[in-house]
Amino acid sequence: MSTRIVTLPGDGIGPEIMEAGLRVLAAAAQQGGFEYSADEHPFGGAGIDACGSPYPEATRVAVHEADAVLLAAIGGPAWDDAPDRPEAGLLRMRQDLGLFANLRPTRVTAARAGRSPLRPEIVAGADFVIVRELTGGIYFGQPRRLGDDEAFDTMRYRRDEIERIARVAFETARTRRGRVTLVDKANVLASSKLWRRVVGEVAVEYPDVHQDAMYVDAAAMKLVSDPRRFDVILTENLFGDILSDEAAEITGSLGTIPSQSRGASGPAVYEPIHGSAPDIAGQGIADPISMIASVSLMLRGSVGRADVADRIDAAVDAAVSAGEITPDLGGTATTTEATDAIIRHLSTEFSKGAHDDQH
Repeated sequence: MSTRIVTLPGDGIGPEIMEAGLRVLAAAAQQGGFEYSADEHPFGGAGIDACGSPYPEATRVAVHEADAVLLAAIGGPAWDDAPDRPEAGLLRMRQDLGLFANLRPTRVTAARAGRSPLRPEIVAGADFVIVRELTGGIYFGQPRRLGDDEAFDTMRYRRDEIERIARVAFETARTRRGRVTLVDKANVLASSKLWRRVVGEVAVEYPDVHQDAMYVDAAAMKLVSDPRRFDVILTENLFGDILSDEAAEITGSLGTIPSQSRGASGPAVYEPIHGSAPDIAGQGIADPISMIASVSLMLRGSVGRADVADRIDAAVDAAVSAGEITPDLGGTATTTEATDAIIRHLSTEFSKGAHDDQH
């Protein structure tokens, strides 16, 4: 069965890294023996330019009909004064598809440890997933107001919102090392007190998973002093947004981390966690790894080809080990050259697999 993929290249470096991701996907499909279709649609600033909306109606229809959505990056100064900004399209798509769970894996292999700003002995072997609640909290809470002398936002969560994201975290932990760390600010915030109570109740349903809790400021420190202690980090929307960017930096670059956003049903959205980087757009130096890693995550989560995803991940590691990397990681390769290297290493990984199968 062919997988229907909707691609949203977006803005800035988005089209450049989308091209890289699709080149790797094509190579993986050819060698891995699976079929897919890729249908491109405007979104974000590109949607505003083409259709007057960051989430055009035709794009909305297409994503609902897709098996998976690949999103590159959106936004930029060109739309700063737009009445409907590119980021509004992303929030609408998340709500429209019911994408309440955002999973952001951070993994520092031996090949990547030397690229981290942390000492290799601290960061090597770190392997954790941040499970972030995506459709509630202060980003969506009402009331909110911006006045001349006062402004306020509302951090609001319901029990059912916490329960459903907690179950995603516990189910994820069951496929990993069986540990969930709730990150909150329960010593100050009423919403965090509710999180701690409800997550504790859900934990009873998962006796095989160890659950603990940590205040967000302590977690921020531990991410850079002892990242290997974490397995699955469960947290609300704002804290997850901040901590996942911090986590990405321990790998050496925001340009290496993918994410999956999913709901109770329907297509999941796979995207890099970085922005559109308009300052380097068109220069051919954008790091393609995060987009390629998002393709790998899609193969695991929506295509059912974890075996092919493993080979893509190994190919990326091989390219990093060989120094075939873009400037953000300390290399000199262009986006195209880095992608070429990964595709070359991917062919080697498939050749190894064929040899192993014969023996």
